[in-house]
Formats: sequence, C-alpha cells, structure tokens
Amino acid sequence: MDKVGIGFIGCGNISEAYLKAATKFPILDIRGVADLKPEAAQARASQFGLEAVSVDALLRDPAIEIIVNLTIPAAHVEVGLMAIAAGKHVHSEKPLGLTTAHARTLLEAADKRGLRVGCAPDTFLGGAHQTCRKLVDEGAIGKPVAGTATFMCPGHERWHPNPAFYYAEGGGPMLDMGPYYITALVNLIGPVARVSGSTSRVRSERLITSEPLKGTKIDVEVATHVAGTMEFASGAIVSIATSFDVPKHRHVPIELYGTEASMIVPDPNYFGGTIQLAQAGQEWVDQPIGHAYGDGNYRSIGVADMAHAIRAGRPHRASGELALHVLEVMEAFETSSRLGRHVSIETRPARPQILPTAFSAGGLG
Repeated sequence: MDKVGIGFIGCGNISEAYLKAATKFPILDIRGVADLKPEAAQARASQFGLEAVSVDALLRDPAIEIIVNLTIPAAHVEVGLMAIAAGKHVHSEKPLGLTTAHARTLLEAADKRGLRVGCAPDTFLGGAHQTCRKLVDEGAIGKPVAGTATFMCPGHERWHPNPAFYYAEGGGPMLDMGPYYITALVNLIGPVARVSGSTSRVRSERLITSEPLKGTKIDVEVATHVAGTMEFASGAIVSIATSFDVPKHRHVPIELYGTEASMIVPDPNYFGGTIQLAQAGQEWVDQPIGHAYGDGNYRSIGVADMAHAIRAGRPHRASGELALHVLEVMEAFETSSRLGRHVSIETRPARPQILPTAFSAGGLG
C-alpha cells in the first residue's frame, strides 16, 4: 500500500509522543514539522531527523496529504481550516474546537472539499479498549445499564512546563480529559442522548509549581470541577466527574455495569491496562487483552487509521463526527449547570468499527 505523506503543525509538549508513535506505522511518511516558533520546530526536527519548515511551506507541499494539528485548543479550528483550504485532510488534537458551533465550521468546510477530519483521542483504538469493546459486543456484561467515569487531580500546574492554557477558554478538566473518557464510553455503548451537569471554580488564580515558570500565577477563566450524568441513547446512565481541585482519590477511571456483569475499563488516557470482569456475587477476574496496540504509547494510531482509510476508501475511526459529538456532550455540562436543566444532544454518530484482532504488520483493517 502506498505511503501517505503527513506534516505536523505544532511542536509543543505532546508532539514528541506523536512523532515517536508515527514511526511505528509503515503507511505514514513524515514530510516535515512546523510551528509558529521556528526554534520549537527545529528542536523537534533535530530530535527525529526531520525537516523543519514554515507553516506555509508545509501546507504547500504536494506530497503531504494529512496535516496533524497539534496546536493549542484555541487554534485547532483556525489551523484546521487552513489545512482544508490547502486541500489537506486534517487530524487534530482534542478538543475539536472551543465550541460545537465553531467546530462545525471545520467539518462543513471539509465536506465541501471532499476531505476528511479526524481528531484525538485515539486511545480507544488501543488493545485494552478494543478488547473491552469486543467483550461488550459479545454480551460479556449483558445489556449496559450504568457506569462511572472519573478523572480528578490537583491541577496541571504541578507538572506542565507552560500550563496557562489549561485554565483559559478551551481548557478545564472536562475539555482537557473528558474527551478520553467520553470517547471511550461512546466506543463501548454508543452515543449520548442527554446530559445534566454542575460546575464550579474554586480559585480565580493558580500558582505554578513546575519549572521553568515556578512561582508564576495564572488566571483561571473556566470551571475546574465538572460533574454530571450522561444518559446514553442505549438507555445506560453514566456518572462522570472531572476536576483540577482534588488532592487525591481512590476511584478507578471507568466502571461499566451490565445486567450480567460489571467491567473495570482501563485508564482511557492509555492504550493498555488491566481489564476486569465480575459477575454478581463473584470477585473481579483479570481478562486477557486480545487486540494489538496495548503495549505502548501509539498516539498516532488515529492518523494511521485515517491514512489506511484514505487508501481503502472506508470511514476512519477517530472521526470528526465522533469528536463533534464528544465536544457537544462536554459543552452540555456547562450549559446544564448554567440553565439548571437537562440538555439534549443533537449529534448521533455511529460507534466506530471495531479493529480486527489480527492484521498485517502496521495495518489497520
């Protein structure tokens, strides 16, 4: 199968993981990296033996078919539209946009040009989460009834070198980490139909304790604790909590409860992890991972799947439609909290096709 040329715009913290993973997929041909800060692009290019170019040069390169957009959330739609205008497919870091309305403009522009939009997270394509999907599809837990999803921490200013954007518009624990949890759940049990939520902001500013900005204070513009309930179209009801205000907790990332058994789903920020099942009155039992890509950080698998989909003429799994649905759900928690009522979700993406358990090296069926 012919390789697909890709170019990266945005060479910040997450770009290292993407570039490392991209080399594991033979279909991907990395043609160059770009950043508004030329020194950032040059540093990543030197690290991986690539060419650093300007954003304009990257967009003009006829050998590049997919732009991987790793800019900050506030620039996701703007940079994506630039890629679409240049005739490129685009795969974006999460979230797809700051608002559902803004993100729709990207999908509409791509549709008019016959181009594809993809979006992180792609961790749901990892071996652990694909195995969970297979277990659900095979009826291992019976009909999904309920569940919990939890991400809570003291805040990213403790470790991130430049954490201000986590507390600006487009940040916050729901838009930052919610995509992993909600995408994983949609992959398992289908789309969300209705949301109720409550949000809070404990502090108006945060103190950075990580280097190199240790001691600097940053403004907090968004809710830093978001909790609520998702009612899925399937009938399942899942409680979710995301927070930058919790010193420590003992909740597992995701539990899913069915009519026949309960399942512990691994952390959706990773590709592997331990899966456990328990029937009524029984103890938890570890389940073997039966799919590939569960033994490392494959944070370009969504790009590789898009590349294979382009060549095969099939839908890609980490799609813009899926990301738009997840963004609409996340946005609904704030709306519900403000209005004091349930919020119905308009989008209804299909569950992504499950990955095959066996395929050729580097291939994604």
